[in-house]
Amino acid sequence: MSHPIIFDTDPGVDDAQAIAIALRHPDIELLGLTTTYGNVDIETATHNGLLLCELAGRGDVPVAQGAAGPMVKPRHPAPAHIHGANGLGNIALPEVKGKKDPRSAAQFIVDTVNERPSEVTLVAVGPVGNLAAALQLDPALTEKVKRVVIMGGSVREGGNVTPVAEANMFNDPHAAQRVLTAGWPLTLVGLDVTHRCVLTPAHMQRIEAGQGELGKVLAGSYAFYRDFYREFLGIDGCCPHDSCALAWLLRPELFTTAPGHLAVVTEGLAEGQTLFAPEGRGFIQERWSQTPLAEVCLEVDGEALVEWITATLS
Repeated sequence: MSHPIIFDTDPGVDDAQAIAIALRHPDIELLGLTTTYGNVDIETATHNGLLLCELAGRGDVPVAQGAAGPMVKPRHPAPAHIHGANGLGNIALPEVKGKKDPRSAAQFIVDTVNERPSEVTLVAVGPVGNLAAALQLDPALTEKVKRVVIMGGSVREGGNVTPVAEANMFNDPHAAQRVLTAGWPLTLVGLDVTHRCVLTPAHMQRIEAGQGELGKVLAGSYAFYRDFYREFLGIDGCCPHDSCALAWLLRPELFTTAPGHLAVVTEGLAEGQTLFAPEGRGFIQERWSQTPLAEVCLEVDGEALVEWITATLS
């Protein structure tokens, strides 16, 4: 079964790994990349998207540039200590030959979904301003997409940039609140599962050997990312966050999910926190259970997922 997708991304080391899967997997039809700020600034995100496609021999994939900052709040600096100033571990990169799509990311999403109603899945692995902007252009998009898969948020795990907030939700909580409560078929793949997956040096050796020129970039950027994870989580490897969203799409049996109501805190000490009220559970008031139902990933077979990533790319 083929999955036509638009991949919304801020590449980013783990984004690069996921983009490699989207370009390589026979069951994914990659209709285009849409770029956003987050791990890097927007110009670097677009450059990296174009470059990764070209290195994979897929320079035909459209890359449309999107949000340069949050909807409401000031933008925080890109985390160069995690992904490198160039988003790919500060390794030397070849020149990019291709050009970005002339449309904005939001317009590209609207146009592509309208060309293929009920077929396209949106997979978003950065701050979700492009999806919020697409909803502004075409509110009926909620009825036209097949599904929306968001890598972001944290239900039980706690945060990775604040005590309670995951980075993508924190970077643009107003956009996240809009997107997570829009009422389209939505699956949230957050830190509760991505932190259960570790891509080890042995996995990366297999990936590098199987990916040619792209493999050199994946391995070089991984080395930088691995250093961060050794210090941050005490693991030898990295969490392949963004690849987990594609894994859910193609290997949902690896995940345990639950339906419920989502919201994102937009102000105060808890800004960016993801709130999840499981379906059917009563609370002291009904206000936490008034948003549309969504599906949230709570557990995963991490070893099997990382093996799937490695096998796909090697």
